Amino acid sequence: MNIALIGYGKMGKAIEAIALQRGHQIVLKIDETNTDQFNAENLAKADVAIEFTGPHSAFNNIVKLLQHHTPVVSGSTGWTDKLSEIEALVNQTDGSFVYASNFSVGVNLFFELNKKLATLMAPHTSYAVSMEEIHHTQKLDAPSGTAITLAEGVMESLTRKKQWVNAASNNADDLVIISKREDPAPGTHSIKYSSSIDDIEIIHTAHNREGFATGAVIAAEFVHNKKGIFGMKEVLGL
Repeated sequence: MNIALIGYGKMGKAIEAIALQRGHQIVLKIDETNTDQFNAENLAKADVAIEFTGPHSAFNNIVKLLQHHTPVVSGSTGWTDKLSEIEALVNQTDGSFVYASNFSVGVNLFFELNKKLATLMAPHTSYAVSMEEIHHTQKLDAPSGTAITLAEGVMESLTRKKQWVNAASNNADDLVIISKREDPAPGTHSIKYSSSIDDIEIIHTAHNREGFATGAVIAAEFVHNKKGIFGMKEVLGL
């Protein structure tokens, strides 16, 4: 495939390396220094675009790609309050869109494990649940999109938790997510159930960006020549 990279920071470079290893071509690389090249002529060369930028630019990037009928894989976080607008645009343009807060195969298996554990823990109200996520200092949004996905997975079964909060809280309705920013830290997420008797904790720790990059390229391979809105559950057949 011919791939356009929208965002050419550390993740963009990691995606490039994996894409080349898997026999694909990179036909466009966009970062803050060459936004003038983010145009219809250059996008026409691409079979699919992989978009990893920041919360300030992701939404507009995705809109532009869909308007130019370029299939989009996006892993940017911090913008998904507008996800319904993107879904409407995908339907309007008969477009192709894959979104995931985290493309790592391991993390997506962890999402399923988290939901299963929450289902098992739901009747056991003596356990208090809390979450922690640790990322590098260049990550702009907090909590991470991965942490939010995990929190939503917990709250599906633990209905006594009404909302997540990104700070310590004494409100029994709150699911607390503590965010830490430390270098170097590609990403660690943990969910802990604590009681006076014991603790149960599940943890996912990324060692590098390769897992995220590989998953993003697999998603691009999946969505090529497909129409609609997809997530990693569809990509991985979970």
